[in-house]
Amino acid sequence: MAIVRRFLPSMSLLAAFEAAARHQSFTAAAAELNLTQSAVSRQIRALEEVLGAELFLRERQTVRLTFAGETYARQVREALQHVAAATLNFRANPRGGTLNLAILPTFGTRWLAPRLPGFLAEHPGITVNLTTRLAPFDFQLDQLDAAIHFGAPEWPGAELDRLMGEMVVPACGPELLARHRFATPGDLLDAPLLHLVSRPDAWECWFEAMAVPAHGVRGMLIDQFATAAQAAAAGLGVALLPKFLIGAELARGDLVEVFDRPVESAGHYYLAWPSKRESYPPLQAFRGWLRSVVNT
Repeated sequence: MAIVRRFLPSMSLLAAFEAAARHQSFTAAAAELNLTQSAVSRQIRALEEVLGAELFLRERQTVRLTFAGETYARQVREALQHVAAATLNFRANPRGGTLNLAILPTFGTRWLAPRLPGFLAEHPGITVNLTTRLAPFDFQLDQLDAAIHFGAPEWPGAELDRLMGEMVVPACGPELLARHRFATPGDLLDAPLLHLVSRPDAWECWFEAMAVPAHGVRGMLIDQFATAAQAAAAGLGVALLPKFLIGAELARGDLVEVFDRPVESAGHYYLAWPSKRESYPPLQAFRGWLRSVVNT
């Protein structure tokens, strides 16, 4: 859809307004933009003429945004941030595309990141930017092309590719295991248990699979698997962890499996992306590569 030019003020007017709105001061905005205070004041007046209404209430030596001005300032700031991000992405990779990918912290660092060099070798023109997200978000409000998601195949406004499932095992540090000498799965009910915030019923599900009645299991709450693994290795308790994400700790002996009784998690890992980005070349390339990696 073509941009209606009469509704598009110049970048200099918008930049002056955004700085003045953020500082609530024409003088401070002028200092930031390396302009005079009078120049900023003229630019604000020019923008107000374009809009047909005042953006600031001018009271003696101070200015403050009108109610409508506050809303406009927030929207202008978001638009300028989009332009800045697009410019940064282009400068980072002027010959190819950029894929902005949201990752789950532990999955991203322990499974995806070690494999990403393979993708970049196959697609040297694509830059991959990684950011952390712990829960689904609105793709329309975030500058992201795709995300790694765990759970049910549900994400409003997004398409999903199933990647893999996982097996979880109870694990702890060797000293805690030696101290408690767990003989049966039910013995874990008396142990300090570590719980992941995003999976509050994980222990109940594991005990159910072991045919052990368990209700209202308590313990320390932790928001990320990497932290839970470290806490378990330090002897703070027993954590229920995806086995494929703690291979290094198990190999080093930092963690040990309390019982070799893995249980498949109810959720799965997915790649999610907004429907409107379906045909974006970097995303298409990444989807194809990711499918080939998880299937090998």
